[in-house]
Amino acid sequence: MELYAGIDLHSNNSMVVVLDGSDRVILRKRLPNDLNGIVSALRSCAGQVQGVAVESTFNWYWLVDGLQEAGFAVHLVNTAAVKQYDGLKYSGDAADARHLAHLLRLGILPEGYIYPREGRAVRDLLRKRSQLVRQRSTQVLSIQNLLARNLNFAASGNLIKTWHTSDIDALALLPEQALAVRANLNVMRCLDEQIHTLEREILARTKAREDYLALQTVSGIGKVLALTIALETGDIGRFASAGKFASYARTVSSRHESNGKKKGEGNTKCGNKHLAWAFVEAAHFAVRYDEQIRRFYQKKCARTLPVVAIKAVAHKLARACYHVMKRGEPFDVARAFG
Repeated sequence: MELYAGIDLHSNNSMVVVLDGSDRVILRKRLPNDLNGIVSALRSCAGQVQGVAVESTFNWYWLVDGLQEAGFAVHLVNTAAVKQYDGLKYSGDAADARHLAHLLRLGILPEGYIYPREGRAVRDLLRKRSQLVRQRSTQVLSIQNLLARNLNFAASGNLIKTWHTSDIDALALLPEQALAVRANLNVMRCLDEQIHTLEREILARTKAREDYLALQTVSGIGKVLALTIALETGDIGRFASAGKFASYARTVSSRHESNGKKKGEGNTKCGNKHLAWAFVEAAHFAVRYDEQIRRFYQKKCARTLPVVAIKAVAHKLARACYHVMKRGEPFDVARAFG
């Protein structure tokens, strides 16, 4: 007997529902988040489990990896694309898990990408670096605000990063204010050390990747942005076209139209926020340093807002990066922006 399982995953428990080929419920049970218990429950069913649909939540790694190691065919659900009938009177965890199993049985389950475990660890390490960089920027901004508030002194971030204790003592600050600045500087230096450590480890694991090397030929993309794009993309073959990839990178419009008129917008957050950031950053650098891309940007600015023009450059770069990663060929600015 063929069986289909759906798991509604929460922070401390999982609702497991197993259906047979006729949508009859074989198992419906709420279990603690214990891998052995969930695997035992699935194996206790009289039949062959054809697949397990797992809801994509913040904590899906352990469950998906464990089920795959146990020999189950796991399907990670794209929860943003799963729709239930709006007229339902009741909805709950059991109903949600049953619906996932039902869609899996019909072969119409919207699925997300299960990033391979080893590559996922390196990608998440890069995300950790980005988190630390943001925290470092917070320390710099805190010092700038304190100086502007108390001394009417505008210090650049680059200047603050060169300061030592003697530089702080030379400022006309109260002892308490100087202590606050020193605390920010000490935290900033600690973050710098950890950021450099992470960068070395990430580069050691990715410097031989062909997609990483090819991406550095694209205007506006250096080592960090190339790492971000390569690791956040994963297998470029999972995208059927450059347009699909650009959509995943959030560089396309979410406008809904009918009869030539705007009827609303879609989910602008659907996609990868890290790729969206990377391509906008790359667009700013490309406009600054590449003459042909600058001309394209200026023409766009003449017809629309600068932020929209930068997004147009980001879209072009995303499409170009798709072909660079797909074919392994160097970037051709004339072909992308001609």
